[in-house]
Amino acid sequence: MADFNQAPPLEDVDLFTSNRPLVEATDRAGAGWVAPRAAELGRLAGGEGLRLGFQANENPPRLHTHDRYGNRIDEVEFHPSWHALMRIGVAAGLHALPWRTARPAAHAARAALYMTAIQAEAGFGCPLTMTFSAVAALRADGDLADEWEPLLTSTDYDPRLVSPAEKGSAICGMAMTERQGGSDVRANTTAAVSLAADGEYALTGHKWFCSAPMSDLFLVLAQTPAGLSCFLMPRVLADGTRNRFHLQRLKDKLGNRSNASAEVEFDGAWARLVGPVGRGVATIIEMVGHTRSTARSGPPAACAGPWPRPSTTPPTGPPSAAPSSRRR
Repeated sequence: MADFNQAPPLEDVDLFTSNRPLVEATDRAGAGWVAPRAAELGRLAGGEGLRLGFQANENPPRLHTHDRYGNRIDEVEFHPSWHALMRIGVAAGLHALPWRTARPAAHAARAALYMTAIQAEAGFGCPLTMTFSAVAALRADGDLADEWEPLLTSTDYDPRLVSPAEKGSAICGMAMTERQGGSDVRANTTAAVSLAADGEYALTGHKWFCSAPMSDLFLVLAQTPAGLSCFLMPRVLADGTRNRFHLQRLKDKLGNRSNASAEVEFDGAWARLVGPVGRGVATIIEMVGHTRSTARSGPPAACAGPWPRPSTTPPTGPPSAAPSSRRR
């Protein structure tokens, strides 16, 4: 049988150590201390992680708005492979490393881990990135940071839709854009009405794009009499009941199919103000900035990764069968 010039499958490879530009950049940034941890993650991502990634993309999330009795449940069902990837990412600290350690160049160290892991599958990086980024925004309010930061930086992953205080961990999403405004969030119409308790509001409106809708909490933008403001909205309230946060449909996306993105509606959903009233963009931009900087690190990692080499076996057919290297 003739040998064909086909690349072997990419499997069982250390996605960190074999990525020489990433290894050298990590050391140059002063984060060389994370190399053993990154290599361990690289072996896991380049073995089981790759297989889980295929499974997660071949079995995309499914929306369940109601149970069989007609009760509203607003749940997204993920394939077990998605939860396995999330568990790997959370355990590795992709969502929290710089907030959990005082070691030098912690952000660079996290970037090295992140760039290693998402070579296996990129979709699960979305909720991990938003969870990481939310901490920076929540620090605008010391009380909220004290309450939520320990949950957001936990290295335990629990996908149950229960009170975060009950499970001791939390994943965070984001919802900003609306139908009429798109990226111009100043045109948002979702309204926030102040409740009796200080800092508590009821939000009514919609979001055209809500990332990772099965997260435990979201940072959202809504209008107050003083202007656009930032709010923290939990999926499950402290008493265990579900917030008035309704999933309308999941986006049919070209890429990032393992991860869910949804259109949502708020029907008097309970939320707490984050940062000064009327300063919503200035507050949430801390989260946006961290998510964007992390997102930029993904494609270079994939491009510089350990692509399999083509066969070096010379062609066995006549000379005319060999492709010409000259330009025509």
